[in-house]
Amino acid sequence: MKKLTKTFKYGDQDVTLETGQIARQATGAVMVSMGDTRVMVTVVGQKTADAGRGFFPLTVNYQEKFYAAGRIPGGFFKREGRPTEQETLICRLIDRPIRPLFPKGFMNEVQVIATLMSSNPEISGDIPALIGTSAALALSGIPFNGPIGAARVGYINGDYVLNPTASQLTDSALDLVVAGTEGAVLMVESEAKLLSEEVMLGAVSFGHNASKAVVQAVRELAAEAGVQSWEWEAPVTDDSLTTRVGELAGEGLTSAYAIADKMQRHSAINEIKTSVIETLCNAADENAPSQDAVSGAFYKLEKSLVRERILSGNPRIDGRDLSTVRPISVECGVLPRAHGSALFTRGETQAIVATTLGTGRDAQIIDAVTGEYKDPFMLHYNFPPFCVGETGFMSGPKRREIGHGRLARRGVAAVLPTMVEFPYVIRVVSEITESNGSSSMASVCGTSLSLMDAGVPVKAPVAGIAMGLIKEGDRFAVLSDILGDEDHLGDMDFKVAGSEEGITALQMDIKIEGINEEIMKIALSQARDGRIFILGEMNKVIKQPRSEMSEYAPRLMTIKVHPDKIRDVIGKGGVTIRAITEETGCTIDIADDGTVTIASVNKEAADEARKRIEQITADVEPGQIFEGKVIKIMNFGAFVSLTPGRDGLVHISQLSDERVENVTDVVKEGDVVKVKVLEVDKQGRIRLSMKAANEAA
Repeated sequence: MKKLTKTFKYGDQDVTLETGQIARQATGAVMVSMGDTRVMVTVVGQKTADAGRGFFPLTVNYQEKFYAAGRIPGGFFKREGRPTEQETLICRLIDRPIRPLFPKGFMNEVQVIATLMSSNPEISGDIPALIGTSAALALSGIPFNGPIGAARVGYINGDYVLNPTASQLTDSALDLVVAGTEGAVLMVESEAKLLSEEVMLGAVSFGHNASKAVVQAVRELAAEAGVQSWEWEAPVTDDSLTTRVGELAGEGLTSAYAIADKMQRHSAINEIKTSVIETLCNAADENAPSQDAVSGAFYKLEKSLVRERILSGNPRIDGRDLSTVRPISVECGVLPRAHGSALFTRGETQAIVATTLGTGRDAQIIDAVTGEYKDPFMLHYNFPPFCVGETGFMSGPKRREIGHGRLARRGVAAVLPTMVEFPYVIRVVSEITESNGSSSMASVCGTSLSLMDAGVPVKAPVAGIAMGLIKEGDRFAVLSDILGDEDHLGDMDFKVAGSEEGITALQMDIKIEGINEEIMKIALSQARDGRIFILGEMNKVIKQPRSEMSEYAPRLMTIKVHPDKIRDVIGKGGVTIRAITEETGCTIDIADDGTVTIASVNKEAADEARKRIEQITADVEPGQIFEGKVIKIMNFGAFVSLTPGRDGLVHISQLSDERVENVTDVVKEGDVVKVKVLEVDKQGRIRLSMKAANEAA
């Protein structure tokens, strides 16, 4: 295949798609260039599916190579290791809009690998990776109902900006990524600074309309390449089996889905399913259907029953109408030794959220392709198996946990104080202790409560809610505060976080081939009503940050010294600062600009550390009086330490008003004496007088 290229204008950038030269043994491969950022995307699909497979094995990997930015990785091994949080989040960003577009029944293994090979720090690799995935799938011939387009949208000075650079995003009130087909939106991921529903909806529409240029370019490239689509047909469904399962389980499932309690409902459903399998899967009958086939028919029956019930206007599984939020319970200060904590319960979803305050040295060091930096705010989300009544292997955070933690972080980022306003490093951990419906939005609510309980001066409380959708043809219903079953059997997971003023984060995933603006508008309006209700329940317990922090939280004291004095505070080999920290028990951080941050749970200790630093950095001038320790005796006088690293000489003639024969007749090493500065010469030598200090007193 010869090299083919397609270039189109996309915002202020030119995007170029290249194929036919690199990775030619992959089923589909594209090199995407956007500015100096280049991402290679490959797709490999297996021509046959493994027999008996009951799921679609799609794998998406995104990897960033440090050579892309001319950097060598940090650490001991000096090579890229396990995926970073950023890489994991972009993997999810690619996976979410493409997964719904593979046809039902397609079980062939497909792997997408996107590799950042050249990095312009102004242009992230996520949008080129999404574009490249769309193009590589189109070129592969794999059954796929695309292409898709993707765009980043900013909001600067009241105007939408297509694919803003990293520099532009610093001035933007919005960072939104939208992906979808030519006719419908499939995925939205965003962080906003308290924007209205109208502005957010406009941003989604703006980005989706702009992304149609990507769809057109990919189609033209695939046409020029002469792509041959795979010969694949969806497996034939056994309608008679579906009917038979309905006859055996229909009445029982209807009763089971009227049980509000999740565990009781699932137990009843499992009993019905087991009974149906035992009835139909007779091992002695060669023509009997397989357990997988019966399970598939049973799932279709569940889905049809729940969806039709909601579309017909009947109560939902737990008896609610479309817009009612489940009962909410809030407690603060549940962990006495944590700096801030909250227990947030919404229906059968529950999170214990703890806040810890630290100093600058506690910040997360990120070794990224674009360079190393420190992150002063961390939000970690944990989803142990017991929260859904299951057993499971306990390991590190999985993709889902990383994604949910980042969404919760986006939900509160807009209301956090700056480091100038509140110079603490903040770590929040959300432990999901029960789950039936959006635990990420429970984490947003719990985080807001926990931060306020810790005394963090957030700009406003925030809450989050998850919306769902049931759509059949032109009939649809938008659901507020969805249950786990409604998420599993429904068509949309639409999460919105924000304050009473506006939206801080929005995430949308669609299981069908997209939704239109009308549905999004209804979902946003309904979500606002639900969010305001949840905030009202939270405000009954705590509605503003506590004026006093926990007695176990460090108190930070900040002073400014001249940058030239930093070396004096540190001392030779760190001896001075080490002595201060050991003797006072304080933690001391010094920035390059001379900002000294002292942290201690004991105010007296912090005051002592501050006093000693001020003494070290104080300029010694004639006329000043100090209390210092005699550190050395000579025949001609005594050396007195004024501040760490600053000594002066009291000549024997300046020890007393009377004549002194021997220095040791007046002072000894270790004595603390009061001295007055007489002179500081050009070499920095200090001449002191005990006699003049006594006269001044």
